[in-house]
Amino acid sequence: MKRSKRYAELAKSYDKHELVDVATAVKQIKSFDNAKFDETVEMHFRLGVDGRHADQQVRGAMVLPHGTGKTKKVLVFAKGPKAEEATAAGADFVGAEDMAEKIQKENWFEFDAVVATPDMMGVVGRLGKILGPRGLMPNPKSGTVTMDLTKALEDIKAGKVEYRLDKANIIHCIIGKKSFTEEQLIENANALIQAIAKAKPAAAKGQYFKSISIAATMSPGVKINPATVTL
Repeated sequence: MKRSKRYAELAKSYDKHELVDVATAVKQIKSFDNAKFDETVEMHFRLGVDGRHADQQVRGAMVLPHGTGKTKKVLVFAKGPKAEEATAAGADFVGAEDMAEKIQKENWFEFDAVVATPDMMGVVGRLGKILGPRGLMPNPKSGTVTMDLTKALEDIKAGKVEYRLDKANIIHCIIGKKSFTEEQLIENANALIQAIAKAKPAAAKGQYFKSISIAATMSPGVKINPATVTL
């Protein structure tokens, strides 16, 4: 991948092989020259599990203490009184078969999250091959298939993030914006670490956190020493 001149200069400004604690990693990311926009800050976890086995999957959701810095647009699949509840709770889009058709026929994706009542999963399920690869498929484990639409919407709007293993047994998750204070990013990072630690499968053996890093959109990553993580 071809990197920008700015990226190359930043990469030379620190020891990219050094393992540090969370606070030092955040301080380093904050010290990098800013890009021309407010960069998103992410954490990446390589875990000592094998996601090919159902009993070693790691997946969940949580509300970050300081949110993500982005207000998500939410699509809710619901009918009748539940559709009215969703609208009252602040859903950006509410519908049923009409919304499914809009996604299928118009390739419409002007939303960041999807919530559905259980009775609507027959409709939503047909969108699995479209929503799944984008990480938008509602799931009971992440609280996005529920009858409590008000709470689901409150959590998403407050900064709820979902985390799940990819095919390489790595989790990628947003923890905020570069404009956040160091304290806000540290608290969000530690909250995410604790959530993923609690999600450790019983079948996982050996070292759970193989590697952890933090990076902003346009900057190189800083490696965190897993031994410094408090579980």
